[in-house]
Amino acid sequence: MQRDADALHDAGVTGVTVRLETPRGTVTARSGVGDLVTRRPVSKDGYLRLGSTTKTFVATVVLQLVGEKRISLDQTVEQLLPGIVSGAGNDGRTITVRDLLQHTSGLPDYIYDVFPDPSAQTYFANRWRAYAPEELVALAMRHEPAFPAGTNWAYSNTNYVLAGMIIEKITGRTWEQQVHNRILSPLGLEHTDTPGTWPFLPHPHTANYQQFTVDGPMVDTTIPYRPFDSGADGSMTGTARDLNRFFTALVNGQLLRPAELAAMQTTVPVPQDSGHPAGTRDGLGLFFTPLSCGGGYLGHGGSGFGYVIRVATTTDGRRTITVSAHSRSADPQTAARQEDTLRSLIDHALCRTT
Repeated sequence: MQRDADALHDAGVTGVTVRLETPRGTVTARSGVGDLVTRRPVSKDGYLRLGSTTKTFVATVVLQLVGEKRISLDQTVEQLLPGIVSGAGNDGRTITVRDLLQHTSGLPDYIYDVFPDPSAQTYFANRWRAYAPEELVALAMRHEPAFPAGTNWAYSNTNYVLAGMIIEKITGRTWEQQVHNRILSPLGLEHTDTPGTWPFLPHPHTANYQQFTVDGPMVDTTIPYRPFDSGADGSMTGTARDLNRFFTALVNGQLLRPAELAAMQTTVPVPQDSGHPAGTRDGLGLFFTPLSCGGGYLGHGGSGFGYVIRVATTTDGRRTITVSAHSRSADPQTAARQEDTLRSLIDHALCRTT
């Protein structure tokens, strides 16, 4: 695992952290530097931005509400949030809760509205701005849907902004409060949080760096881009230790009843051109990815400016890994090489039998 972490660093990632939990114990690896100025070591079990891994927590809360008969996966968005999803061909009457959680809604992704120009200038100019969930959905509603609900698959952060709004509508409490009460507190995940628009990571943490232009400088983006890093689709922070504990507990049935866990793991194919490995399928807040040794793993990833995080667990929950890469390249070939190296690291770690 150390060799694979070093390979990811050699592919250009400034800092790499890996934590693997197995029946025989915990294995960790670090490579690179914690920041490019002081060249300090990568933080050991430091705080991380979870990005879209937040979606698995949110989906778990929604499925708990399903198990409590307070909501149904077949209910429509219009029934739950009247008038919110409409305009430009978008129709909340045709989109179900299942469609939101599984990215089969066809809804446009708001992120292209809040970051239209991929430049360092845009990052620095807008990184402090925060939007209300209703504002983000309204931005997305200006665009036509990608396809009729339930007929195809396309990843859209708008889906989980709506899921967070539904949690609050049904329970009277925010999705953040529900995640704390239903997941973080029961599992003792003391180093996982829902900071909302608070932009600073607790210490210790490794700095994140984004290269905005090919051959351009690495820009310190440890401060998140709040227009798309502050909601139910990607705002949480935590540690690899806590993430591994959460995904292991989830797959082992500690958070969901059998029927809801089965629903979460009922998948649809992910298109080949979506940037996921061949054979990837999407459940409800949980992806299934094939392993080279047979079978596959369940997990979710997250990314933002300057970081990529992946959490993966074998289907029996016996081996769970979190990998965090603390920089992103603007060069497509370099980015592809880093992605391939990261995938190989996960595959090697989960395919070992000892």
